[in-house]
Amino acid sequence: MSSTFRVRGKQFGAKTFYYGFFALVSLCCVCGCSLTYPQAWIQPKDHLYYKELSAAYDQTIIKKSLTLDVLPRIGQSKNELLTQSDSVVASLGRSKEGYKTWFTMVAFHEYELGVIRKYFFVVDEKVEKGMTKGLGFRFDGEMLLDGEELAKIRDTKEIQQITVLKMMRDKLSSDVSDLGGGTDASASTEGRLNINVLLIKQVLETILRGLDRSPVLATRMSDPNGIGFDHINFGEGKVRVWAEGNVAAVKIRLGALLPTFHELQDTNLE
Repeated sequence: MSSTFRVRGKQFGAKTFYYGFFALVSLCCVCGCSLTYPQAWIQPKDHLYYKELSAAYDQTIIKKSLTLDVLPRIGQSKNELLTQSDSVVASLGRSKEGYKTWFTMVAFHEYELGVIRKYFFVVDEKVEKGMTKGLGFRFDGEMLLDGEELAKIRDTKEIQQITVLKMMRDKLSSDVSDLGGGTDASASTEGRLNINVLLIKQVLETILRGLDRSPVLATRMSDPNGIGFDHINFGEGKVRVWAEGNVAAVKIRLGALLPTFHELQDTNLE
């Protein structure tokens, strides 16, 4: 029996969404993928892509970093706009040419002010890869799980990695919603942020639809190489989902931003 399957993605307004999204954040997304068993995958060049863009994300540690640690780091680039609520802060950036967009978002505990979730996203139309330029996507997320969430992961009939993916999707939506309102400037930033989050959620939903058909593959998402899937716009992709203690993490790479073996294993979870 084949270890590969394909899922047809919803079109989401196809051409209308395609051109509208490029106009706002230089990207289109029409979901569709096939998931495969993990496989060793090494590129000749180390794509620890735009490390300076993810610096605030990388330096923020779940359970350890506090509000005073994060706020001086986030949104410091002249190409980034900052928006925040009482418990969530996000910075959104876009390159001068408009080919690349990214955001970092951090959520804090309501009373203790420690970091409980963090996200980083970048998409680029013109990633340099050898002698060519290609379309690439990267998403990283980490979240602290409370007792109720840990119990749900243990007790659910779903495979744990699928439950974690759904939790990440829902937490991402909740944190973006928490940023609603504010000034006209922040509202504009949040509108662009919402479009980026829509893309991430579409990719997550595509992966989940594929796993519904072959749930056994979900158990392999915690492998250092994760599992592979094909996206009809970005091409080849990788997703890894794993947890250590009460912290869970998700990594997704697509197209020209596929990671090296070394990067997929890289994590600051302790």
